[in-house]
Amino acid sequence: MKTEIQPKYFKSEIKCACGNIIETGSTREKMKIDTCSTCHPFYTGQKQTMSNQGRASKFIEKFGKK
Repeated sequence: MKTEIQPKYFKSEIKCACGNIIETGSTREKMKIDTCSTCHPFYTGQKQTMSNQGRASKFIEKFGKK
């Protein structure tokens, strides 16, 4: 490997808006993110599941099949 063309690799910190700090390796020293696995609704169980029905199903349910 040519050392002069390779990017520098740092021990970086990823800071979330909730205050969580994740340490990893990257070519950037510091990063900021909006959501992480500790505050994201999908991982915390706060996600509301919606039953998405198609338009035809809603019509049949509302007016019934004749």
